[in-house]
Amino acid sequence: MSDKESRTRSRWPTRRNLFLSILVLLGTGLTFIALVLPLYSRLSAPEFRVGDVSPQDVVAPRALDYVSEISTDRQREAAAQAIPPIYTSPDTSVARRQLERLRATLAYITSVRADAFASPEQKMADLAALEDIHIAQDTARRILALSDARWQAIQQEAIVALEQVMRSTIREDRVEEARRSVPALVSLALPEDQAEIVAELVAGFVAPNSFYSEELTEAARQAAREAVAPVSRTYVAGELIVQRGQVLTSQMLEALEQLGLARPGNRWQDLASAASLTALIIFFVLLYVRRSPLRYDTRGLIIIVSLLMIFLFGGRLILPDHAIIPYIFPFAAFSLIVASLYGSDTAMFFTLPLAILISYNLPNSLDLTLFYLLSGIFGVFTLGSARRVMSFFWAGAAIAFAGAAVILAYRLPNPNTDLVGVATLAGVAVVNGVASSSLTILLQYFLAQFLGLTTPLQLMEISRPDHPLLQFILRNAPGTYQHSLQVANLSEQAAEQIGADTLLTRVGALYHDAGKALNPFYFIENQVPNSVNLHEGLDPATSAKIIIQHVRDGLDLANKYRLPRRVKDFIAEHHGTMITLYQYYQAVEAAGGDENAVDEEEFRYPGPKPQSRETAILMLADSSEASVRAERPKDEDELRALIKKVIGNRLATGQLDETELTLNDLDKIVESFTTTLRGTYHPRIEYPKFDRIQAAKADPSPTLPIVHQSSDVPVEQEMKP
Repeated sequence: MSDKESRTRSRWPTRRNLFLSILVLLGTGLTFIALVLPLYSRLSAPEFRVGDVSPQDVVAPRALDYVSEISTDRQREAAAQAIPPIYTSPDTSVARRQLERLRATLAYITSVRADAFASPEQKMADLAALEDIHIAQDTARRILALSDARWQAIQQEAIVALEQVMRSTIREDRVEEARRSVPALVSLALPEDQAEIVAELVAGFVAPNSFYSEELTEAARQAAREAVAPVSRTYVAGELIVQRGQVLTSQMLEALEQLGLARPGNRWQDLASAASLTALIIFFVLLYVRRSPLRYDTRGLIIIVSLLMIFLFGGRLILPDHAIIPYIFPFAAFSLIVASLYGSDTAMFFTLPLAILISYNLPNSLDLTLFYLLSGIFGVFTLGSARRVMSFFWAGAAIAFAGAAVILAYRLPNPNTDLVGVATLAGVAVVNGVASSSLTILLQYFLAQFLGLTTPLQLMEISRPDHPLLQFILRNAPGTYQHSLQVANLSEQAAEQIGADTLLTRVGALYHDAGKALNPFYFIENQVPNSVNLHEGLDPATSAKIIIQHVRDGLDLANKYRLPRRVKDFIAEHHGTMITLYQYYQAVEAAGGDENAVDEEEFRYPGPKPQSRETAILMLADSSEASVRAERPKDEDELRALIKKVIGNRLATGQLDETELTLNDLDKIVESFTTTLRGTYHPRIEYPKFDRIQAAKADPSPTLPIVHQSSDVPVEQEMKP
């Protein structure tokens, strides 16, 4: 290890501790602010309320002259209400339209009367079919019985009467009154029975021609409001504002606020309570982080704390003073997002403090805390590894079930329980489950894209054989593709043994040698047997540069195909800072054995060294698989010894120094590699040559199974005739 690396590694824990201290202080301050936000309105709210009985006499400590908004608003509203509704002027177009309809109806009746081929019953039916007016049967008979001269007189009188009545102002609420005035407008020259016909015909066409104008009315009322002068109130020093035992009115409360007497005393108890809970939660979180892998994942801590603060501030600002919204608030989405990004254990832990903080000092805080806590935990348990979209919907169903169960458990025993209200809250719990799962799918997608995070859904998607980059590797470097599959199986089994992320390890192994697909024939697994090795004729440094280049090429392909950051780590770290030994030895040999004449850095991979257990497993699996494939150990003991040698080399050269692998983990990895590779590279039967097979076919002696005399187990034995 160089002095530069030593200084860098020694400074990193100090920087990390400093950053964690800043994060703790920032989190403490934000948590305290979130807790006291709902209390702020209470701290600044009046001590007295309208309708309360004053416990003491309150006098004005100083002279006061102010504009009373309450009194002014009341007088302005009274002036506005005194303005009657305003209607528009009579609309002559309505009268003309109604006259035209009347003329059309009279013309239709005339045609019915003149129809010589229709029977009386048919004429009655035709008159009954009129759409604009309903004529009584008795009236219809009389109309049909009239002479043409009389009917002509009735038509003229009906038009005149309708024109007269429609000239007056007819409002919507006075139509019936106008219709009742029609008989008085009919000429007295007509007989009474004919006048009744005219009145009935005209009444059906009377319609309102003056309408209520909200705009004019509101404008008049607004003008009336503005015409009212502000009402001032004056108090002299020592004047009694509120007498003991007096019921407070809004005007009294306004005066107390103007004098600054309505504010409560210093409620230090509320602030102390919030500070105490903040300290307790922060200490609780610190104890967990100190014992969890998160203490090394600074980026993960930032994301979790940021999500927690977003949900905390959202809840503390939205939930107070509401009855239904607290049960709709998608709290469980926080638990599901953290579970999909950092695992179920981390999600369940952070669910507890967030549930306590959001519900603090709210009505029904106990059952609300359990509502959030249990729904979040049920959702995390049901979500599992979050490798399928359907698992999120099942998690939403579990959240809905847990929330509804908590509501029923805490609301039903109350004798004053409103069953309709309980059913409403239970239905809201279902909405909560759907909202939480849907929000999780959206947020985890955008977080993964924006922050470069890796989710199980992403890993499952890019592990599909039809992924464009995997197809590119398969077409251009089939040997590398097969090698990656073998290393993926080897790494996955080892990761499972030590409790690492198996899915991430497998997917990272699939892509770790992606860069070889750009220059496939420079790597032995892609070379055709007995073909010319492209490295022959190249100087060792150039050969090493081509081999090392596959790491950079792999990262370029990963960026091009938008692979997650954690998968890119496998590409960058799977060789660590090792050197290409074969080319290095060639260079030393060409230099006459003088190692000082060879620049070792020209043969070294750029790194970095593995930073996680998963990338370290890949490094060991890649090296072990290559060594076993090259040396072909004869038995299991040789296989295990070879694997231990490879892992020991990586350990001795410091390649595993920046991971969390323990010696116990390495022992498990050795056993896992041995078991898997033993099944992959097991000894095979040496089949006879083709000419020997032909000779065996020429031998007519049959081979039949017989039963051994001392047992019932069949034994293969050649039977000669």
